[in-house]
Amino acid sequence: MRSSGSEWRPGPALSLVVGLVLVYLVLPIVVVVPLSFSSGLYLSFPPPGFSLRWYARFFADPAWTASLWLSVWVGLTVMVLSVLLGTPAAFALVRGRFRGARLINAFILTPVIVPGIIVAVGVYFFYARIGLVGTPIGLILAHTCLAVPFVVINVSATLYGFDARLEHAAMSLGATPWRTFRTITLPLIRPGVLAGAVFAFITSFDELLVALFVSGSSAVTLPRRMWQQIRFNIEPTIAAVSTLMIVFTTLLLLSAELLRRRSARLRSG
Repeated sequence: MRSSGSEWRPGPALSLVVGLVLVYLVLPIVVVVPLSFSSGLYLSFPPPGFSLRWYARFFADPAWTASLWLSVWVGLTVMVLSVLLGTPAAFALVRGRFRGARLINAFILTPVIVPGIIVAVGVYFFYARIGLVGTPIGLILAHTCLAVPFVVINVSATLYGFDARLEHAAMSLGATPWRTFRTITLPLIRPGVLAGAVFAFITSFDELLVALFVSGSSAVTLPRRMWQQIRFNIEPTIAAVSTLMIVFTTLLLLSAELLRRRSARLRSG
């Protein structure tokens, strides 16, 4: 482990340990990719040959595509609602001076802290009373509760590094609070808002536990369909779907990371 001044660099031993941990975590995911191109009729590794038939079957199967589009539009709706709810909440928690702010913040973050199975059971019993089980609206509301904390976290982190003197300068020159927010505040915190939106979409798109309880038989999301197929069918279509989700989620995470870095650059500037 070497250091020069304030700069710290990991030593060879630590780098090796980190590399082994990454391999251990990523290898099971990477194995899915060659399985998706298998020419066999069942999941087997190594694959007996190369084929794209399982990708074609996925896009040709109405059940799979219906679940895909349901997950996409539910995720987009959840993303919009989470941004509309989470951004003002982050402003209130960071800028507000009122009693119970920490308690409210802890309450908002509860879906991230509490085990997912507890949230799923609670949502199911509540929905069973009001008739929302098996409806897309029920999925949207439940996923929004799970996604709002990620918007609050990202926007709050951006606001903590925001120089409020820029807003004061704008208002001292005659700008209204709304114009100050639209022309000064929003452009500077936009990367944090967009990063929160990306995480909100991923949270909804990949969520399984709540979907198992509240989607019923008429609002089956893509993760729910995958769970059903892996229980009753072992053909490589499930590997093809998994590979598409891995690629899609990875691209979204990379986008969120780029937005986070851009936000840090704007704050430092």
